[in-house]
Amino acid sequence: MYSYKNISSFHQQLNEHKISCLEVVDNYLQKIKDSQRLNAFVEVYDNECRERAKFLDEKRNSGKKLGKLHGVVIALKDVICFNGHKISAASKMLKDFVSIYNSTAVEKLLNEDAIIIGNCNCDEFAMGSTNENSAYGRVKNALDESKVPGGSSGGSAVAVQAGLCMVSLGSDTGGSVRQPADFCGIVGIKPSYGTISRHGLIAYASSFDQIGIFGNNVEDVATVLEVIGGPDKFDSTVKQQKTANFILNHKDEKNKSKTYRIALFKNAMNHESLDQEIKTSIYKLAGDLKNDGNVIEEINFDLIDYIVPAYYILTTAEASSNLSRYDGIRYGYRSSENETDLIAFYKKNRGNGFGKEVKKRIMLGTFVLSEGYYDAYFTKAQQVRNLLVSLTKEIFNQFDAILLPTVPSTAFTAGSMDSDPIAMYLADIYTVYANLTGVPGISLPLFKHSNNMPFGVQLLTDKYNEVTLLELSEMLLKNYKRY
Repeated sequence: MYSYKNISSFHQQLNEHKISCLEVVDNYLQKIKDSQRLNAFVEVYDNECRERAKFLDEKRNSGKKLGKLHGVVIALKDVICFNGHKISAASKMLKDFVSIYNSTAVEKLLNEDAIIIGNCNCDEFAMGSTNENSAYGRVKNALDESKVPGGSSGGSAVAVQAGLCMVSLGSDTGGSVRQPADFCGIVGIKPSYGTISRHGLIAYASSFDQIGIFGNNVEDVATVLEVIGGPDKFDSTVKQQKTANFILNHKDEKNKSKTYRIALFKNAMNHESLDQEIKTSIYKLAGDLKNDGNVIEEINFDLIDYIVPAYYILTTAEASSNLSRYDGIRYGYRSSENETDLIAFYKKNRGNGFGKEVKKRIMLGTFVLSEGYYDAYFTKAQQVRNLLVSLTKEIFNQFDAILLPTVPSTAFTAGSMDSDPIAMYLADIYTVYANLTGVPGISLPLFKHSNNMPFGVQLLTDKYNEVTLLELSEMLLKNYKRY
């Protein structure tokens, strides 16, 4: 049975002829079959990825130049387009819809010899924090199947957590990569807004959405980020200059001895929602970092209670606009072919095609954009966002990074948030900040709670400074992992 460690050791084994791409793919396909109860995958590309593996084995054996992700087995969230394959955003609205092109991220993966093994379950249209809002049913956390894996990219997280692929792609609008990474005990990165092209990513909130990466280690997510990041003529919001090399240099002695200036938000650490064990562990980590020569300083962050309201006002407004295209006429679920009343036809299509959570957010977004309420809600939220961006620039003029909890608690029991949706929204308090300001964030699996579930810490750095984020992350995992 093949045991995966990281991309570099996998490539070494391939070059030494100890394994083949086909053997590895067959191993993962069997694991996926044995783990169907987790409901992590919507569709698995059995025959296609086996043929791809055979092709890559022949390419390697013929001595041709190999891609950076040669043979790396990757899963995609069901919101990322892969030409000729179904993509539904886990919604009845897009049931059986087949993508007619590759997203830029997928195109770059394939150009570097990656193998796409399947697409993963998620919250419908990426709206949710539990992966219970899916037309395909909930995803189960592999560490404790009674717990949620987090969302919205829960299937992608569990695919890595349970060893069903090497790395996976998700999307992060307000924490949808970092939160499930925390709940599942793996690494999850949301790059800066504009680092990875959104071309081919089904939109939830366009000024917040960013493709993110799940992996077992920082080295793997850095390698994938190096491949899929960069300019794209199809996305005007992506940074059009080539960014720095993200691949970590383990031979650089300067990085090994480097110290950092790190900010802790006093208001975040003392927030009433934060689990005391998580709080204690993060303060202990901060103390250890300080003892090792890093500068750790607690600072006030007085806007913390405005973050979640501003986020939900702006994202639901953008969702209301983005999802208006799904009317059952141009494309999407169609309730009947015989309806003569156009308004009734729209209502049936959208009423039956969308799930409860999506309809709730569309209605909230339509309300905050409506006449008489636009200035009171949407304009005010934009003003808060601008204040956050300005404040964040000031912070990163003084500090290399911000250290935060990823989530206020460990993974909660499935169904426990049904009666209190506001509590679920407030659980995003530590992750939405990065999306509001466009800075990169990563969740690192450092700790284990007394309830036996993992939890991590979140690091943020200045916009487009993923290099520092990755270097600091690797140092934390190497020197401070507690389980």
